[in-house]
Amino acid sequence: MRRHWNGSLIDKLNYVIALAREQHFGRAAEACGVTQPTMSAGLKQIEEQLGVVIVRRSSRFQGFTPEGEHVLAWARRIVGDAKAMRQDLDALKRGLTGHLRLAIIPTALSMGAALTTPFRDRHPGVRFSIISRSSTDVLKELSNLDVDAGITYLENEPLGGVKTVPLYHEGYRLLTAAAGPMGGRTSVSWRELGEIPLCLLTPDMQNRRIIDQMMHDSHAPAAPLLESNSITALLSHVMTGQWSSVMPSTITDSILLPAHVRSIPIQAPTVVHLIGLVVPQRYSISPLTNALVREAERLAISLQTQEPER
Repeated sequence: MRRHWNGSLIDKLNYVIALAREQHFGRAAEACGVTQPTMSAGLKQIEEQLGVVIVRRSSRFQGFTPEGEHVLAWARRIVGDAKAMRQDLDALKRGLTGHLRLAIIPTALSMGAALTTPFRDRHPGVRFSIISRSSTDVLKELSNLDVDAGITYLENEPLGGVKTVPLYHEGYRLLTAAAGPMGGRTSVSWRELGEIPLCLLTPDMQNRRIIDQMMHDSHAPAAPLLESNSITALLSHVMTGQWSSVMPSTITDSILLPAHVRSIPIQAPTVVHLIGLVVPQRYSISPLTNALVREAERLAISLQTQEPER
């Protein structure tokens, strides 16, 4: 006997994706704009139609069964393809329009404008949202379909099923007071950073983990006196002349430093890490995301001509 889906399959698959993201029945239902009983009934219908249990249930969400993990993977694929189809049809009627959501690591936020500004010149009907996220959260939100693309590190941690467009290499500089103990130097070593009061990003940020590893390898104590997940907060402390920080060269080169603050290359060793665009690796990629990839490829060519030889 042939089985029929009651209601929208896409809506029910969105319940599965929201549950994976929120890890809580009530919050997932709220995110989908339905009541918890409605969502629970929809999940039950999926289980009945597929003949498998996909959610471990108790008074609280306990995770997905092995079969549920497979359903989740298919749900992300089907919902992503459905979105791509709608965008493709809309583009036929009105040209490229819609909403692009980007998650960007804090140290690469300044690169966002270099991508979105020329994109908007080509496609004025597109609007953007940019959020700051750790590298781990960039990949998580990309997987959960919360964002369409991300800018993150490409080499340091497993990326999973994504398409990448390398953009530039992140180098590192010490921002410190010109009148401080290292203010007159032309370069500093990673080991010497343990001798000055630092303010750094929080440990959940990959930039911080890179700095910690370099200082550890150089036998320097990595014990910052101030931590923040905001580059702006770190810069505001450095500008007082009482704090020092390690910043990517893309940031130090893009701001006008006051005379009492210096940007000094960190060497012994010189370290760089590759930053790039990541988008889901799917058979059907949405027209908006596809156009963003092409824009990133153009930007990469431009940035590569500006990068010094390493």
